[in-house]
Amino acid sequence: MVPQAGSGPRSGPRRFLFLQGPISPVFYEVAGGLAQRGHVVHRINLSLGDRLFWRQMPGVRPAVDYQGTPAAWPDFIAGYLDAHGITDILLLGEQRAYHRAAIAAAHRRGVAVAVTDFGYFRPDWVTLERDGMGGDSHFPRDPAAIRALAAGLPPADLTERFRDDFRLQAQWDVAYHLANLAPWPFPRYASHQLHHPVSTYLGIALRLLRRRAEHREGLRALEAIGTAPFWLFAMQMETDFSVRAYSPYPDLDTPIAEVLDSFSRLAPPEAHLLVKVHPLDPCVKRWGRRVGAMARRGGLQGRVHVAHHGPLDAMLLRARGLITINSTVGLRALALGRPCKALGQAVWNVPGLAHQGPLDRFWSEAALPDLELRDAFLAALQATTQLRGVFYGTEGRAAAVQAIVQALHADRVGPAMPAAALPGLRAG
Repeated sequence: MVPQAGSGPRSGPRRFLFLQGPISPVFYEVAGGLAQRGHVVHRINLSLGDRLFWRQMPGVRPAVDYQGTPAAWPDFIAGYLDAHGITDILLLGEQRAYHRAAIAAAHRRGVAVAVTDFGYFRPDWVTLERDGMGGDSHFPRDPAAIRALAAGLPPADLTERFRDDFRLQAQWDVAYHLANLAPWPFPRYASHQLHHPVSTYLGIALRLLRRRAEHREGLRALEAIGTAPFWLFAMQMETDFSVRAYSPYPDLDTPIAEVLDSFSRLAPPEAHLLVKVHPLDPCVKRWGRRVGAMARRGGLQGRVHVAHHGPLDAMLLRARGLITINSTVGLRALALGRPCKALGQAVWNVPGLAHQGPLDRFWSEAALPDLELRDAFLAALQATTQLRGVFYGTEGRAAAVQAIVQALHADRVGPAMPAAALPGLRAG
């Protein structure tokens, strides 16, 4: 990665504050790496789950438990930044209410904020950006700025090197969220989750039991469509902040209804629509039934299909185009050279890559991406926002930790070019 736009690396030891991170030991391990390099490490636990993935480190001050109310948090975090001279914050999920307040306080004080999450590139990359991701990403949306960033960079590496450990991820996730249900010692903690964890886990468990059937469902959907033209709508998880914060939709029912309405009015009469459910959606809402009911109301019986699983690449290659809110499936579609339409603030929603007109015109005007711009975009996005590794698999987690430590220590988070050279740079 390369330095943040408009700034150079800061020298000397800094004071890092760790807030909520991945549900894994990644933040604890990153903190250890920074401490070994002479930086001061601080940690605030907001919940009992946070405690599970943070231990006392030799020579490092103990973590602070915040047990106050959400309303009192903005004053607390502002005071903490001042009292300890914090220079940097690291967190996952910039749209969590606790994190929004911390970021606002940090910006008022000139404190640098680094945000991490799963990678834009899947499956073995993690994201590290300044201030925010998605709609808040500083990555430019201007084609000229993207080409300038990509000048001299090697092509994006789309090969897979590491695998995550799903069983370990599931065990840690269950432990974290069930711990947060305990009434003590964080009785006032307000989770950002929309659904109760028990209902979520029951839904996911049911989907795991039905995994083979769900894969067959995807294949049957492609068989039913046959040689007819079709479009693919890739769903995201309704709890995802990329939907809740970086789109105009309050839920997933609304964009699905919007797409079905537009499809019924303007898509070719022989065309089909394939709705693919996110593979980790717990299906608290029964999407097959809900989408089917919407299709019947719109007179689309036999033309709308739902697949909970299935061969994504085969679907993308056969489809006339992809519609999604801002899913990273869009990046996969671009890598395959397929037309895309973003309904939200996707980082890949760039003129020349994704359809910029209204949805109603996508059915007739969907265009292939500019392949030269596509290659520049993938190379620049990977070089400036992505680090190789995973949060859960042992080998990949070690790689991610090492890369994050190196990037933070060198203060290399964000595009390398000065802001004046990036006309498409978004303000945070």
